Amino acid sequence: MFATSSASGHVPVRVLGGPTAVLEYGGLCLLTDPTFDAPGEYPSPGRPVLVKTAPSDLGPADVLPVDVVLLSHDEHPDNLDVAGRALLTDVPLTLTTPAGAQRLGGAARGLTDWETVELGRPDGGQVTVTGVPAVHGPGPRDLIEAGLGQVVGFVLTGDGLPTVYVSGDNASLDLVTAVADRFGPVDTAVLHVGAPRLPVVLDGAAIVLTSVQAVEAARILGARRVVPAHYDGWAHFSEGREDVIAAFTAAGLSDLLDLAGH
Repeated sequence: MFATSSASGHVPVRVLGGPTAVLEYGGLCLLTDPTFDAPGEYPSPGRPVLVKTAPSDLGPADVLPVDVVLLSHDEHPDNLDVAGRALLTDVPLTLTTPAGAQRLGGAARGLTDWETVELGRPDGGQVTVTGVPAVHGPGPRDLIEAGLGQVVGFVLTGDGLPTVYVSGDNASLDLVTAVADRFGPVDTAVLHVGAPRLPVVLDGAAIVLTSVQAVEAARILGARRVVPAHYDGWAHFSEGREDVIAAFTAAGLSDLLDLAGH
């Protein structure tokens, strides 16, 4: 259907821009945080205007059919935009936060921390998706969730399959450690980075991992491969592709990086 990166026998992944990536896992097609709108502004009452600066590499018709959407959260347009919402109606299952599932309805299912769902594989086996904790900014999780909403990450496992971690919009290395304690080492870590900052939100602190934090996350997870996402296409991302490369190079870990076709 489209070219994906599967270097060294890893799970095929293609990053399409922003947080959106396609993974082929156990014969299933999984899509993360669908954002397919054209560039433009997203005003929201009481919140800063978010500005999309670049389109996705592919459109919804290019990625369908999709078996499952892994949606870190539904409340921000840089993780689920108008076209992404429309795509959900063509997908049999969307896994997201408990609150997000209530808002979305339909085929959306919420996962609490460490809750699992079993997906049938075309070969008759199963893929297990585990919802893992994430927090959208630095500080106590309950306070961040009160202001910026719930976020969930995901771990994919299955018999004979490598372990894959999809961070979602997580900013906490402590929560990465909790994931590593249960699932590490992981084969592939799809890490949302970009250090997004908004002056009126948490005093401009990064509300998702910085590039330097992504390096530390890779170490904590014992990751064999890191696929960065969520670092381009939006004006509030303060770090981009070159910052990610520079951080991993400075740490002597550039061999872990897979830019996954983006």
